[in-house]
Amino acid sequence: MLIPVLLFIVGLLCLIKGGDWFVDGAVGIARKFHLPELLIGATVVSIGTTLPEVMVSTTSALGGHGEIAYGNAIGSIICNTALIAAITISLRPGKVDPKTLKTPVLFFFTAAIIYSAVAYTTGYFSRPIGLLMLALFVVYMIVTVKQMKSSPASAADAALEAAEEPAEEDRPLSKNLLLLVLGAALIAVGADLLVDNGTLIAEALGVPESVIALTFVALGTSLPELVTAITSLAKGHGSLSLGNVIGANLFNLVLVSGVSVTLAPFAIPANSMIAGINASLLIDIPVMLFVMAFMTLPPLFRGKLSRFQGITLLCIYAAFCVFQFVM
Repeated sequence: MLIPVLLFIVGLLCLIKGGDWFVDGAVGIARKFHLPELLIGATVVSIGTTLPEVMVSTTSALGGHGEIAYGNAIGSIICNTALIAAITISLRPGKVDPKTLKTPVLFFFTAAIIYSAVAYTTGYFSRPIGLLMLALFVVYMIVTVKQMKSSPASAADAALEAAEEPAEEDRPLSKNLLLLVLGAALIAVGADLLVDNGTLIAEALGVPESVIALTFVALGTSLPELVTAITSLAKGHGSLSLGNVIGANLFNLVLVSGVSVTLAPFAIPANSMIAGINASLLIDIPVMLFVMAFMTLPPLFRGKLSRFQGITLLCIYAAFCVFQFVM
């Protein structure tokens, strides 16, 4: 047990340093090209912080553990929203540009509707569904890149003005890209160490595999988002953090699930039943949809986030975790 604990700590240290470099590189790129931080967070940063989910889910699906691939995707979305974004919102609620938020939110709920429809009708994620999800990912990236190019400099300047740091602005593009790549690599290594060794520790304590997937593995693979969120807040880049969470949630459906389902189709696990109904259909998917709607719909209409949202989401996440362990 000593070696897994030590490797768990090493993974945590890799995540912390990787998150620091990753945020610095992303903010530097945003300033270099005069792009809104929220858009950078919803694309470049999100892809980097979603790498652990891609690796874990794909490996699990190929190894015949579809329940981990499935639970990791849904659990990560719930964790990203009701824990990571909730912490960000609770500590620093603020204004959000609805126009910038609209595209990732629209794509997320489009993917979520398709994902949910498959889950409730067939209960089996086939290869065509995986390819459809990957196609949505490609379309989202194309639309977002076009949106970035058409974003007026004034809007970007307003988004970045509050956190002006000339040193980052003057940093060469090559150095920003290097920080981004090294940060993503450290985050991926750190998350891998945490998930592998954390799962060993959890299994030694007798925690069921389905619960590990929805809670422990989901939290472990979401640690990059958590580290990025905390680092972004500390550096004064709240928009980067929010964009990262929304983008990561979308990528959990279209990229993480898309890749794992395309390579190894699987059925929804039926390890737990409530009144004869699959617990995942009764609890997990509805919670996923609700927390995302609760976080994103108010700022779309009011243009700001409230501390009440953050605290409520944290309470929901606590209740969700307790339910998973007592069910």
